[in-house]
Formats: sequence, structure tokens, C-alpha cells
Amino acid sequence: MNNQNNKSALATLCTVFFFWGFIAASNSVFIPFCKTYFNIDQFQSQLVDFAFYGAYYIGALLLFIVSSILKRDILNNWGYKNGIVYGLLLSAIGAFIMYPVTSGAEQGQTGVFYLVLIAFFIVALGFSLQQTAANPFAVALGDPKTGSHRLNLTGGINSFGTTIGPVVVSLVIFGSASWSTDELAQMIDNNVITLVTVQHLYLGVGALFLIAAALFHFSKKLPALKSETAFEPANKARNLLIVLTFVVIGCFGYIFSTYSGTENATEHIENIRLVLLFVALLAVILSVFFANASARKNAKGWGAMKYPQLVLGMLAIFTYVGVEVTIGSNLGELLKQSVGDTGLNALGLPELNDSQLGSYISMYWGGLMIGRWVGAITVFNPSKGLKKALLIIVPYVAFGVIILVNSIKFSFSPNEIIFFAICIAVQIGGFFIAKDNPVQTLKVFSLLGIIAMLIGLFSSGNMALFAFISGGLFCSIMWPCIFTLSIAGLGKYTSQGSAFLIMMILGGAIIPPVQGKLADVFTIQSSYWMAVACFAYLLFYAFRTKTVLDKQGVQY
Repeated sequence: MNNQNNKSALATLCTVFFFWGFIAASNSVFIPFCKTYFNIDQFQSQLVDFAFYGAYYIGALLLFIVSSILKRDILNNWGYKNGIVYGLLLSAIGAFIMYPVTSGAEQGQTGVFYLVLIAFFIVALGFSLQQTAANPFAVALGDPKTGSHRLNLTGGINSFGTTIGPVVVSLVIFGSASWSTDELAQMIDNNVITLVTVQHLYLGVGALFLIAAALFHFSKKLPALKSETAFEPANKARNLLIVLTFVVIGCFGYIFSTYSGTENATEHIENIRLVLLFVALLAVILSVFFANASARKNAKGWGAMKYPQLVLGMLAIFTYVGVEVTIGSNLGELLKQSVGDTGLNALGLPELNDSQLGSYISMYWGGLMIGRWVGAITVFNPSKGLKKALLIIVPYVAFGVIILVNSIKFSFSPNEIIFFAICIAVQIGGFFIAKDNPVQTLKVFSLLGIIAMLIGLFSSGNMALFAFISGGLFCSIMWPCIFTLSIAGLGKYTSQGSAFLIMMILGGAIIPPVQGKLADVFTIQSSYWMAVACFAYLLFYAFRTKTVLDKQGVQY
């Protein structure tokens, strides 16, 4: 393709990246609404993430299993373009299913909530197929050396979707008014606010999926594009992943069963639920390390898992996606959970309700947009001096976009703007220190993430609030760094290693429910120790993977 067609194809590809961000971030508004509407606890509300991100894992695993059985890469046979079209059609089916499953639903019908999860699962199953195809598609649309820059650009578009998603969904469900907590509760009880608005939203989203699918299918400027890499079997890795899947499903399945007919769970039941969630979490960690340990003794059948940088990277993607999602998904409960009759929330700030949460959630996800826009600067090949200027200017331009988007319904106070502006200044300092080096970037931003979460845990008021919200700023640039380091030196196993990394989006399905249950058993603020643990692993990963790659003599 010529350069002009490359740009046109990349612009078309950006639409699916926007969809992923819009829907994923919207979940952060939908989760606290579901908790109120369906009368469920914090763990149950986080099952939205379990269904959504679990589908990414299941989708990638199914592709790998079928490809292993047929001994050829299914997605490669289809081509990246067709893979995206099929994924969009599958997501459209999930979006349209949302209408019948919520039809006639009323407040407190928990059974309907589980049907909603099925619809979310199908939408995300389509996203899994789209993402598996779209990432290598973006890399293939030009010089492989600049592939990571194109991923940063598409990531920036994705993050724009995450910024406006919470605002749009909040407007659709609650309207432009900010109701008081009592007024909102009464409106839900009286069925003034119902799931009808959600039905209309997802009918619209489903229609957009179909339009995007048609755009991809009929566009003559979009090549099919296929990988030139032959499919590499890894039967032992496949079997281990299947066993892991059954362990996770078994743990969550048993937890689901304990909710049946249990209105007030005893302390004993709550502890069992928490233990089983940690069993699922440990099963992921131990299975990946078991694979690498076994592969070192006999590499046959393990495929890409014989490379320690990939194994470390799989857990890094798992914890990165987990921490990114769990901070945002539990943020709503943090801001609205009242402490006694004080009218204050867990942070000592005025208590908010579901209709008032969208702007703060948008600011959190907007932090990811800021970092990814900065990461995309290199795509435009600026001079050294201009690049330094843009590192300072672009973040605040992006912040202006966040404020502008939220002005539709909400205006941040001067103090809030100053607090977040300071957080952005810290992020800019991190970029200057990291100097575009992936290992150094991970070290700096993991450490900043740990510090931010600790400040949030041990302080209160706006200091704590913006410490937690700044987690988005520090997560923003991690994905391309982890991905690049994890597949470095994999050779013919690069494609398979990429598939394993996509599977580890599973972290977004497991870590948020674990934090949700910690919040149920302890407190919502203290549950953010989970985020500290995730950032701590990412810091360890940065040091450890550098040692591994240096030992192998791999350039990164």
C-alpha cells in the first residue's frame, strides 16, 4: 500500500480502538449504578469486569485451542481485516441481546443482573477477536520499527473513548441533572430511572458496531493482511491454560452459588468467598511460573512459555490490566460510600451518588488518555527541541479536553483542577526521567503508582482522591513497554507470545472482584492495597526483565 492508503487504513482502524475504550470505561459508571439498582454487594458489582475482561481471555484461548487442533492459525487464515469484521458482528449481537434480557426489569431483580453479564460477555468476546487482529494490523500498516508508535496513536484514540464514555453513559442513564442521593434512590424505587435508557444506549452501540463492520468489509483501502509467521504448536501450554480456566471457573462458580438465597452472608461465608478469590488469583500466578519451570527442563510442547521474559510479561500484563481496571471500577464506591450519618464518603469528602460519579471516573480514564497522547508524539517525528516542548504542552492540552468534555454536565472546582494539574506535572517529570526507554519508563511509573496509592491509603480529602485518580496517569504508558519487552527475542514464537499476552487481559476479570470482596470484608479505602501490590510487581518486573534480556543479549 502507498503511504496515503496507510494513513486512511490507520484512521479506519482507530474506530475500533475508540469503541473498546468507550465501552470499557463506561463500565466504571455502570458498575455503581448496577450496585444500587440490583441491590448487590461490591464483589457482585465487579462481576461486570469479570464478564467483560474474562471474555478477552476466553476468546483468545478458544482461538489458540482451535488453531492447535487444526494446526494452523485461524486468524491468519481469515486475515486481520476479516477478523475485525467478525469481532464487530459478534459485539453487535451482544449489544442487541441487552434489550431482551433487560426488558421489563425492575429494581432489585438480581437475576436480571446475571443476564446483563452474559450480554457484556458477548460484547467483549467480539472485542477479544478485534483486539487480537487489530494490534498486529496496526503494526503491519507501515515500517515495523515504528509499529509501537502507531500502537501509541491508536491507544490515544482508545483513551479518548475512555474519557467521554463515562460522561455519555452518565448523561444517558441519569440525564443532565445531578440528583441528591435521596432523590436518586427515590427515582430508582419509583422506576423513574430504569434500564430502558441502557437498552436504548446498547441498541445505538450495536448499530454503530454494524456500521463499523460494513466500513471495514467494503473499504477497498483496507488490505486483508496476514502474518507471515507459521503457527507454532504448544500443546502443554494449551492444556495448562485449559486447567487454569476450569480452576478459575470453579472458584467463581462456587462463590456464585453462595449468593443463591443468601440475603445476609455470615462472616464465615464472606471469608470463604475471599479465600476462593485468592485461590483463583494464585492459580494464575503459579500456573505461569510452573510452565516456565517445566519448559526449562524440557521445552517441547511449551512453545513461547520457555522464554522467561514472556512469562514475566504475562504476569505483568495481568497485573497492569488488573490495576488499571480495578482503580477505576472501585472508584465509584469509594466516592459514594457514606461513613455513618456524617454525609461524608470514605475519603472524608461530601458523599456522591451514582449520577455524580461520571466526571471523576472520566478524569481517571482521562489520565490514561494524557499519557498515551504523549506516547504518540514520536509518531510525528518532531525535532528534539520540539519534542521536549510537546512533552509539556500535550498533557495540558489533553487535560483541557477532559475539562471540556465534562463541562457538558459538571465543572471541576479550581482546587480540583490544581490538584490534578500537579499530578500531571509529576507525570511529565516521569517522562523526562524515563527518556523513552521502556525499562526505565516502567521503573519510574511503577514507583510513582506505588507512591500515589500509599498517599491515597494514608491520607484523606482531595489529597487521597487525586492520589487514587492519578493512578490513570501512571498506568497510561505501560502497555506498549510491557508488550515490547515481553516479545523481545522470541523469534518464530513472537505471534504465539502475543496471543498469550492478550489472554492475560484476564487480570481485569480477576483483580477487580478480589478488591471488591476486600472492600466488603474490610473497607473500600483499605482495599486499595490491592493496587499497591500490582504496582509493586510491575516495579519488580522492570528490574527482572532487564536482567533476563541482558543475559540473553537481546536488544530492546
